Amino acid sequence: MADASISTFPMHLYYDVENQIWYEPLDSGDVKVGFTPLAIELAGEVLVFTPKRIGKDFEAQRSFAVIECGKWVGAARAAFNGVVVTSNEQLTASPSLLNTDAFGDGWMLVVRPESSDWRKGLITGTAIQSAFFAWMNSESYKSR
Repeated sequence: MADASISTFPMHLYYDVENQIWYEPLDSGDVKVGFTPLAIELAGEVLVFTPKRIGKDFEAQRSFAVIECGKWVGAARAAFNGVVVTSNEQLTASPSLLNTDAFGDGWMLVVRPESSDWRKGLITGTAIQSAFFAWMNSESYKSR
């Protein structure tokens, strides 16, 4: 089992626990997106980050980026429908930023949700810790 410090996960963010993605609402109405440090710890050293192209639509539970790591290659899956507004060019050039600063310089995308209810089903605030512990204890990450 991973030994990530869930207590350091920012409480103002919204989390898709199953897909290990965080979302940060921006004043513009857009949403900044990243992988959780727990996901990256499980995946290993990040070697390549390939975002969906700017202006492209994405669907809930479908890929809006691909991550290639030492232990895992797979899709970053969206929690809601939307469109890619921009991607982190610094992350594309230096994918290891996900390993060193997942909540900061390692952000992946800025997206525009299709609907104002994009937060539905996401975890935030004091519910974060128990949701992540339940996910780790279920070991569902092993089937990803």
